[in-house]
Amino acid sequence: MTDLAHLQGYLASIWLFFLAAEIHINDATSSLSSADVDQHLEMGLRLLSQGQLQDALTHFHAAIDADPQNYLSYYRRATVYLALGKAKQALPDLQQVLKMKPDFLAARLQRGNVHLKLGNLDEAHIDFEDVLRRDPSNAEALQAYSTIDQVRADVREAQQALHYGDHHTHIALLSRVLEVCSWSAPLRQLRADSYVAVGDLIAALSDLRATTKLVTDNRAGHLQIAKLHYRLGEAHESLSEVRECLKLDQDDKQCHEHYKKVKKVVKALDNSQEHLDREDFASCSRSASKVLDAEPTEPAVRYRGLERMCTCQVREGASEAVSTCTRAIELDREPRIYCERAEAYLNDDLFDEAIRDYQQALEMDEGYQRAKEGLGKAQKKQKLKKKRDYYKILGVKKTASKKEINKAYRKLAQQWHPDNFATGDEKDKKKAEAMFIDIAAAKEVLSDPDKRRKFDAGEDPLDPESEAGRGFNPFEQGFHGFHGGQGGGPFHFKFHFN
Repeated sequence: MTDLAHLQGYLASIWLFFLAAEIHINDATSSLSSADVDQHLEMGLRLLSQGQLQDALTHFHAAIDADPQNYLSYYRRATVYLALGKAKQALPDLQQVLKMKPDFLAARLQRGNVHLKLGNLDEAHIDFEDVLRRDPSNAEALQAYSTIDQVRADVREAQQALHYGDHHTHIALLSRVLEVCSWSAPLRQLRADSYVAVGDLIAALSDLRATTKLVTDNRAGHLQIAKLHYRLGEAHESLSEVRECLKLDQDDKQCHEHYKKVKKVVKALDNSQEHLDREDFASCSRSASKVLDAEPTEPAVRYRGLERMCTCQVREGASEAVSTCTRAIELDREPRIYCERAEAYLNDDLFDEAIRDYQQALEMDEGYQRAKEGLGKAQKKQKLKKKRDYYKILGVKKTASKKEINKAYRKLAQQWHPDNFATGDEKDKKKAEAMFIDIAAAKEVLSDPDKRRKFDAGEDPLDPESEAGRGFNPFEQGFHGFHGGQGGGPFHFKFHFN
């Protein structure tokens, strides 16, 4: 037998298997008694009353499969769909009920309410009118029927407001309409567009999210949500939403184009955060700068890149930190960024500028603790500046290691050793003595972690008014490590004071 014959025989056996299975299933279904159907309906109603909607739905599905002619099964399933907010699934069931039993007023009233919530005013009008013809005193139908005329009037007025570009009036009128037609995706889309026009992107997002639930395969809605998140600078949320669009159609060109751009931004932000967490501030700044490369125009997205660069450059002590923070502030006046720029100013000993930025942050948020603490530190440092700057005395950076501090100290101590000026001019002697004392004080503070930490916080630990300062004697501390510049023992010298 040929391979083709084998294949044909195999397919035929598979077909016979499924045919037999289908016959068995149909026989089993048809064998369900009316008692079994009633049991499914009873269980469904019990679960519905307990709020277990999905389980109830399963039983109503089974009841309909077993007896497709039972209009109550369709009606009860429609009730569950409505409880789940699935109006479009409920509508076909209600239509089936009325096809089987046209005089079922409860179903007709229910269908009218569904049409009204969906904004199908003409269909709702017909259903309510039919109910009232059969039951003129039906209060629910009377109320809904009278509402339709007001809704129509509001819709016409809203259309006119939109025609003249009056978005605020358009929003107010549609808001009133949506209190009645809450399941109308077209009306929510119109209101979302007006919210965007007036700059209320958060409200627009709320309406658009509703449309993605009300409309099947609403790729345009997902894309619009993604773009609004992007405009708000929320790149991660934008990426998540555009992925929802691509789940519906991975070849959607518009969604794919947005996806490629926002993915670059998210990658740059994530990388910069990882570097920041590892305290690799230079790499953090470089990664954040890629946000600006990926997005040349959108202010909120560029701000995310600049504020991250600002943060990293301040911690790195980079010379361009003030400029970067200023660029971020120009896009968004956030208190935290004012504090970052203040730190950058403090790194350059620009105390007035730092104090001004901390004060600005407090004007924006009077309870902002970082700004309060920063202002106190800046004011202490400004006061301290009028006294001694130990870093400048030794000629080292604020990030200098203990080894660098000791090296600078030895060099300066040898240069300004009073013995070098013993036979010189009295004025030079006094200057050398003063310099020597300052050099010793600088070493005393900067080589001691606790004292250095206090000095960096704006307090001079050797200030005579402080407890530590009252115990400092430069002639008993800090002058060891070399002798006459040769190394080995302490200096030997005498000071003469008038």
